[in-house]
Amino acid sequence: MKIIVVAYGVLCYVVFLASFLYAIGFVGNLVVPKSIDSGPATALPVALAVDLFLLTLFALQHSVMARPAFKDAWTRIVPRSVERSTFVLIASLLLALICWKWLPIPAVVWDVSSPALRAALLALFAVGWLILLLSTFIINHFDLFGLRQVYLQMHGRVYTPVKFVERAFYKYVRHPLYLGFLISFCAAPRMSVGHLVFSIATTGYILVGIYFEERDLMTFHGAEYGLYRARVPMLLPTGAKRD
Repeated sequence: MKIIVVAYGVLCYVVFLASFLYAIGFVGNLVVPKSIDSGPATALPVALAVDLFLLTLFALQHSVMARPAFKDAWTRIVPRSVERSTFVLIASLLLALICWKWLPIPAVVWDVSSPALRAALLALFAVGWLILLLSTFIINHFDLFGLRQVYLQMHGRVYTPVKFVERAFYKYVRHPLYLGFLISFCAAPRMSVGHLVFSIATTGYILVGIYFEERDLMTFHGAEYGLYRARVPMLLPTGAKRD
């Protein structure tokens, strides 16, 4: 049984890794066969309806499955040791679905002609993904994606939640992981209407997600997180207030 749990956790992580790497190419129109701007054009109302439906599915899965009340009910069916891995698997499959079924809206919003500025935007695109990835390791990458949970299960150890620690990026903004997403989604040398729809919709979801996530963090960490929230900006590093 323990081997099955570990194998499942690793499989879920591999699916996440594949979908995450593909998503980088998808958003950046780089390397992958199907990107955010590739494919035949479709009637604007149809493309908007399909694309917003795909994004809504992803947002609802994250919003519902991440809530403590859902987790309490869900873990009556799914073992706690694989609850996070299952969340990661479903999220990764929905991300893959977006990449697969996304309908492009090719009309151009801007197209940067300056080689230097294009290079700068591509560099910023890469920096956004790097901030995102590094942020996961700062808060514990392996816990976030379910591997720590199955590892502890394999060794017969009780799971303990990761403690709140203010360090690195988290000294300057409360949500550097989301900031990395926003940078990467917007830093495009060529911005199509479809890409803009994607960026606006995901920005809206991120802001809503932060509201619910911070409510949960306040419940879990209490006054400690309240003081942190009062002092450190949410997304823009405008300078933490010092005591």
